[in-house]
Amino acid sequence: MSLAKPVRRLYALIASLALFAGLAAPVAAAGKETFVVVHGATAGAWEWKRTGKFLTDEGHTVYRVTLTGLGEREHLNSTEVDLETHINDVVNTILFEDLHDVVLTGHSYGGMVVTGVMDRIPERLKHVVFLDAAVPEDGQSLWDIFGANQPLPPDRFKDGFMQVPWVKEGDKPPYSVKHSIKCFSQPVSYKNPAAKALPVTYVAFVPKEQSIEERAKTDRGWRTAESRGWTVRTFPGGHVAQQEDPEGVARLIIDSVSDRNKAPKK
Repeated sequence: MSLAKPVRRLYALIASLALFAGLAAPVAAAGKETFVVVHGATAGAWEWKRTGKFLTDEGHTVYRVTLTGLGEREHLNSTEVDLETHINDVVNTILFEDLHDVVLTGHSYGGMVVTGVMDRIPERLKHVVFLDAAVPEDGQSLWDIFGANQPLPPDRFKDGFMQVPWVKEGDKPPYSVKHSIKCFSQPVSYKNPAAKALPVTYVAFVPKEQSIEERAKTDRGWRTAESRGWTVRTFPGGHVAQQEDPEGVARLIIDSVSDRNKAPKK
């Protein structure tokens, strides 16, 4: 029997699958949002599981991205993983899932990552939320923001990684994972005018022992956000408030979507 017919059928099947894959691209229901959440250093998507569940229970679509080498992707860890690797993780999630009107949310180190994503694919984004996160200028690295001239504790930064000494042998997942130092030393690009036009909310997690006034004076991200005309919000809690009050943080993210930028300060 000729192979021509089976081959033609195979091509037809592949073509039909491709067509249906395109038709199946996720579309948010009316009034519901598509959230992409980016975790902080040494963490993983697991840290946002409870917040993500609340968002999902409210009818929203949620993608919790685990960055290369961290969380359940620990087996991919390497000193060659850098900030650009992590930006690609999020960009590719958005592109390959064919997401549009995304509410992009970054926590802590995740602020570096979402800044790079804003610069690359602003047309896919609806709103960006920096949760107690780094807010870099164009060409800055995380080291630049938090003081590259500060001596690095040898028990925390060695062998090309930020170490996690609080994780002990025998601990069971989920747990923090050592994090490639290149992620902190590589500068980010923030040049795209379309990225700078996006509505953005900066949220400072304020612990009970600190006043909002004190925090406003010392928070670099807060000052940068105000200079760009972004909305600034506060939330009571420590740096990992999403673990202390996952529902409260979820509601905060939802409420932030309606925030709009003011005119940037001169």
